[in-house]
Amino acid sequence: MTIGWLDCAAGASGDMFLGALVDSGVPLPVLQSAIDALDVEPVELRAEPVTRHGLAAVRVHVDHPESHVDRRYTAIRDLIETAELPTPVKEHAVDAFTRLGHAEAAAHRVPLDRVHFHEVGALDSLADVVAACAGLHWLTEHRGLTTVTASTVTVGGGVTRGAHGGIPLPAPATLAVLSAARAPVTGDVPYEACTPTGAALVAAHAHGYGPMPPMVVDTVGCGAGGRDPAERANLLRLVLGQPVETTAPAEAVLLAANVDDLDPRLWPDVLAALLAAGASDAWLTPVLMKKGRPAHTLQVLCADPAVPAVTAAVFRHTTTIGLRSSRVGKHTLPRRFGEVSLDGHTVAVKIAEHDGTVGNISVEHRDVAAAAEALDLPVKHALARATALAWDRYGR
Repeated sequence: MTIGWLDCAAGASGDMFLGALVDSGVPLPVLQSAIDALDVEPVELRAEPVTRHGLAAVRVHVDHPESHVDRRYTAIRDLIETAELPTPVKEHAVDAFTRLGHAEAAAHRVPLDRVHFHEVGALDSLADVVAACAGLHWLTEHRGLTTVTASTVTVGGGVTRGAHGGIPLPAPATLAVLSAARAPVTGDVPYEACTPTGAALVAAHAHGYGPMPPMVVDTVGCGAGGRDPAERANLLRLVLGQPVETTAPAEAVLLAANVDDLDPRLWPDVLAALLAAGASDAWLTPVLMKKGRPAHTLQVLCADPAVPAVTAAVFRHTTTIGLRSSRVGKHTLPRRFGEVSLDGHTVAVKIAEHDGTVGNISVEHRDVAAAAEALDLPVKHALARATALAWDRYGR
């Protein structure tokens, strides 16, 4: 089992992705063959060893005849879906462009099927996306890659020229894609550090965001961008390794309050607000208070850094005027994340292990419900199928 972490401190772009993959051991012909499967003009990839601030990296060039074709989202989707590519490659590539399509549709206030890709839809960007998805699939098949997470994404700032004239940086599409993925971002540098293509690739593959997870590192692949700024080494790093499994106890803060005068219809909104404020979990227990009053005990579990925000949310969204707090120990099983495809619809999966074996697998109910609606299935049937697919893929 291998996990991956994308270090996006210098941003992300399509060519940086390809360089990081090649430097991680993905054969260049694997990327080239994925592009060759597309019914488009000839495209050739070249890998070049380079340095950025003295650090060795790989720069991948995408060579093709100059093209001024503006492709609609539907045309790009059809190009990918009709290509002879593995199903996961198609799904991730379509997912990446769908994220871009929704971002462009929102920016220009047009329906998705009327979105025209200009720079993003150019031939090199199409090649970047498909080749990157093929490279990550190769790592899944040959290195056992099960999940990828990413750091905070540096997006940059300033102004650039686009097909519609001067536009602010980060590009609206970049921000929209990362916002929809709930990815943390920072400006930090006075240029475009993350392109829309790079943002879409991060969003389509990252199952979470944060610092590098505990792992024994196997390889570090460095993909270089074309720019060599003075501020920092312009590298996207792909760190691959074996997860460090531990069931060591951790500590958390438990907040609690008895509430007997809140309209019960508000409790779902209260719990949602507490989770949005940073709580790890929140729940209610029916109780009987003094004078025989029916009430609820609200309990909220959170890490130390989230206590101020969660406390404020409790006082804002409930009628309590007091709050108890205590420290509790937590024992958690090591877990990893994956996904399955339910008739073309992605469902996130959580896998928990105990004593080296898979102890539990759960599928994300929100994804199951969305797939059920799209496929016109009862949710219970979609849940059963997704769970079976997850056990078939990860239950070993």
